[in-house]
Amino acid sequence: MNKSTIDNEFLCKHSMFGGLNDASLSLIKPYLEEHTYEENVTILKQGEPNNRVHFIVEGEVAIVRQSETNKKQSRIITTLHNGDSFGEMELIDIQNCAASVVTLAPSRIITLSNKDLYKISLVDLKTYTMLILNLARDISRRLRGADEMLAMVKNRATMPTPASQSDASV
Repeated sequence: MNKSTIDNEFLCKHSMFGGLNDASLSLIKPYLEEHTYEENVTILKQGEPNNRVHFIVEGEVAIVRQSETNKKQSRIITTLHNGDSFGEMELIDIQNCAASVVTLAPSRIITLSNKDLYKISLVDLKTYTMLILNLARDISRRLRGADEMLAMVKNRATMPTPASQSDASV
């Protein structure tokens, strides 16, 4: 693991660093660590602690969830690519990993630890706040996507679409 060599122009194109100016990005960069992984490497394991948010610079990873009732059964929940991040949930809710993350291709990933995120909060609260908001937005987008997928699953009870208030008779 090495300090990141990623430049500001690259960072500002991605959601985790959205809305941050060069000064904020320059503040964050010394805290970023760069990691490289070969294909089929487990980066995070379901049920184990994680104290970092991971940001994919190059490569592809699978988010894999193991069944709680049948430990031999697992399913790929989604695949993430360049520009995507993972590990945000554990950083925010301080729980163990909800799923495993396995590389599908050689990957280059930068990480930011919760300890370093805290240090950033002490130095520049505005930058820290923007990072947390960006992480929350990413989590929210994923939750909306999961809601949409659940809504489309067959054999779900359906409800009639409610009439809007303007359509309702009084």
